[in-house]
Amino acid sequence: MALSWLLPLWLTLAGVVFGYDEAEILFAGDAMQHVAQRDAARTADGRYDFSQCFTEFEAVIRSADLAVVNLETPVGPPPYQGYPCFNASPSYVDALANAGFDFFLTANNHTLDRGPRGLRATIAELVARGLGHIGTYSSDSARMRAIPEIVDVNGIKIGFLNYTYGTNGIQPRDGVVVDYIDREIIHADVDATRSAGADIVAVCMHWGDEYRMLPNTAQKHTADFLEAIGVDLIIGGHPHVIQPMELRPNRYYPEKKVMLVYSLGNFISNMKKTDTRGGAMLRVRLRKDHRRVVEIVEADYTLVYTVPGSSPENNFHLEKPDSCGHPQAKEFSRNARRIFGEHNINVQESRP
Repeated sequence: MALSWLLPLWLTLAGVVFGYDEAEILFAGDAMQHVAQRDAARTADGRYDFSQCFTEFEAVIRSADLAVVNLETPVGPPPYQGYPCFNASPSYVDALANAGFDFFLTANNHTLDRGPRGLRATIAELVARGLGHIGTYSSDSARMRAIPEIVDVNGIKIGFLNYTYGTNGIQPRDGVVVDYIDREIIHADVDATRSAGADIVAVCMHWGDEYRMLPNTAQKHTADFLEAIGVDLIIGGHPHVIQPMELRPNRYYPEKKVMLVYSLGNFISNMKKTDTRGGAMLRVRLRKDHRRVVEIVEADYTLVYTVPGSSPENNFHLEKPDSCGHPQAKEFSRNARRIFGEHNINVQESRP
């Protein structure tokens, strides 16, 4: 008779006896703010209310020990704009933080849309709210102070790094710093983060081809490089559509696992093509055993879908695509599950 049912019980008892530390980390994709989102959030008194945008998934986000999102817009003073040069009200960050996000990625192709003032304003708004962030810096000295960025989550020390392929041709000036994809710099940052005591190193990459649901050659080569230097979590964004996920032994260090996500797609946006209407949230469970060795235990994903709105009372908001009445929702989920079903390795969809 199979006794597989005893395994979860044994793991629980072992954790009590031997003193496991565990942490669940949630990653979300691109949090964008287009003009229609801005207009829908504007209240009668001229303020902006995004509080209803994330209600459907607040419990999921808040249940994680740390929740990470890509902030794909500057935030700060007006004017507030959408594509091609974004700028959002700080209330957008408030809504994301109230939904449960603790840590914000800022190295992406829109981070310089409002120039150095916008970059510095974004950092200031995050700092004022006590929110973690990585990827852009007000100066070289600020970057030196920020890296390594290590977050202690239930006794597990996680180092975060964030890089982008570019900034839409806008160059940093007036001393601000953006972390671009540069293998020599990345290698040095990963080594410094590990040397500073990180149990797990997470590198978040803004890369790939927009609207393509499979990774390109450059993504694969860069992922292989990151795997070779011992990165544990490789989390991608930018294509605005989902791409495959892999949880498997590291090819260079078989004793450890690597979690690779090529793209989480859009978290929220007003993009209208079917596959850009949503994305996936990834949940990763980590465990530190009695030997103080940390491993990636398991990972799963949850699909999210943006339903457009027109007012603060009927705002843009996230729903589960399977229970959503929007006409593109079913096709979105069908396409996403097809890609994940054909290409994912050991990462299944989360079930209620």
